[in-house]
Amino acid sequence: MSTASIPSTPATPSLVVDAAASSSLWSRLSSWIADNKAVTYTVGAVVIVVTGAGAIYYINSQKGDLRRLGDLPGSETSSEKQDGSIRKKKKKRTKAGKKDEATSGQAAAAEASAPPTPTAEPELELPDVNESTIETFTAEERKMLAGKLKDAGNKSYNSKEYNDAIALYTKAILCKPDPIFYSNRAACYNAQGNWSAVIEDTTAAIALNPAYVKAINRRAHAYEQTEEYSKALLDYTASCILESFKNDNAALSVERLLKIVAETKGRKMLEGRPKRLPSPTFVTNYLQSFREKPVPEGLEDATDESSGDYYLNKGLRDIQLKTAQSYEEASQSFEKALELGVSDKYLAFAHNMRGTFKYLKGDGAEALEDITSSIDIDPTMTQSYIKRASISLENGDKEAAEEDFARAVTFSPDDPDIYYHRAQLHFISFEYTEAARDYQKSIDLDRDFIYSHIQLGVTQYKQGSIASSMATFRRCVKNFESSPDVFNYYGELLLDQTKFEEAIEKFDRAIDLEKKEKPMGMNVLPLINKALAVFQWKQNYEEAERLCQKALILDPDCDIAIATIAQLLLQQGKVEEALTYFERAADLSRTEPEIVNALSYAEATRTQLQVQELYPHLANRPMAMPRA
Repeated sequence: MSTASIPSTPATPSLVVDAAASSSLWSRLSSWIADNKAVTYTVGAVVIVVTGAGAIYYINSQKGDLRRLGDLPGSETSSEKQDGSIRKKKKKRTKAGKKDEATSGQAAAAEASAPPTPTAEPELELPDVNESTIETFTAEERKMLAGKLKDAGNKSYNSKEYNDAIALYTKAILCKPDPIFYSNRAACYNAQGNWSAVIEDTTAAIALNPAYVKAINRRAHAYEQTEEYSKALLDYTASCILESFKNDNAALSVERLLKIVAETKGRKMLEGRPKRLPSPTFVTNYLQSFREKPVPEGLEDATDESSGDYYLNKGLRDIQLKTAQSYEEASQSFEKALELGVSDKYLAFAHNMRGTFKYLKGDGAEALEDITSSIDIDPTMTQSYIKRASISLENGDKEAAEEDFARAVTFSPDDPDIYYHRAQLHFISFEYTEAARDYQKSIDLDRDFIYSHIQLGVTQYKQGSIASSMATFRRCVKNFESSPDVFNYYGELLLDQTKFEEAIEKFDRAIDLEKKEKPMGMNVLPLINKALAVFQWKQNYEEAERLCQKALILDPDCDIAIATIAQLLLQQGKVEEALTYFERAADLSRTEPEIVNALSYAEATRTQLQVQELYPHLANRPMAMPRA
């Protein structure tokens, strides 16, 4: 979606306009993470680390890793092979010249290389071991037999004689219930695709050693094969925490499963859920990205409440109030206008407006149908081409969007809206030179449209021309001194440069102008930006949260305010409270991709709570948030 809004994140201004959902927090988070790799800052006992893999937070983090036990020689789970995570194992030879033994951990290495203890009957290396005979052996004999049986099981496993290996490991377990033996037997079941047996044995291994990473990963893989995705996610998350997020393959598995779980839950959320408008902030930003045009001639004279023309005009009046209720009434008015029937001269416009609000509600298919009808009725209505391009961009079809912009130029080469929105397409494609050219073309055709100037300044900033960008904003302040948007976005650039005092001054000016200019439909972004500045500058959680809560009073459905509060709570270690806000953001999401992104954060937070509950020894270990 193309809008005049410059998104900001709960951590810092993103300065990226997302064509698919400009007011969506989740796209902003991913943009910010991509631009701010390896950023670290500390607040009290909470250390926040932001990397390409997401924001990692430590709560009373302790030093030292839990030791990981070893596994059978040369064995890998199918998931490890798939992820390319096979660890090269060094071979060690004892002084006595014994055979080489490969292990996956120090504990297993010591045990595998230890010489067997002599028995009373040395000629009988592998006696019959079962539940009946096990009692006839001494503790020392059982220990010796366990080692021999495990070694024999390893040989059978490496020869792919899995049934023999299973039988040998089973006997080893009778002699000594060791987590390695259970995990090794699980590896055999894994090779056979016996997932229930893998889960049973790895669960036994983990019960004996909760820090056994290989067993946890193996069980996670088995859960994924049985489509128990939430359980697999839980195990991979525990694995990541145990290994301090140093295992990239496990981290990628977490991301993959987060998406699967979020997509599954997202589809259920969408089933039967009525389409609804996003926050007034979102709707206002989208609508004001088009230059205001006069009401179609004669429409204001429509006073017959039984006519479609009357409701078409009423919808336009409703829009001017810029509140949640007025936007909803506008949507209903445009719907009723076409139900009752409008005059032929207004028909294309009516389809355009109804399609616009269907698009805002996330109903892309019906929106596309309406906008296309508008074009069919009046091929010269360039705004319909622009809006159809927005839908194409949201669907990831850049080529179709470019074609519609080209058609629009053919019919109206001097329409500045075309170049402004086409610049947005270039901007989100990182084609900054082309974007700057189109923004400037839009300005040349109409110097009074503030958002072309703002976006040009942002584009210059993204190009690295900070001096040019600041000069553009200084001119904006001079020429549009009563525009709150100028001060808000100028403040964002200053905040990005850590000029906190100047940024807050600009946000305060924007807030004052919003109160004065739009008391009923105030844009809450300056309040949220000020909250970010206060937090980043002085780590003042209380004031930052107060400003966000004030924004929510003015705009209860503002996803940016909700997600910012969630991040503030998360950084204070208030994970359960943060979860409620992430879930609320998911509930407010407009489209399926937005819901999936929002639920990814909610599921990551929920999973970490479950990890702490199931693995108390991990309560003080690092936690992480997903990459959006």
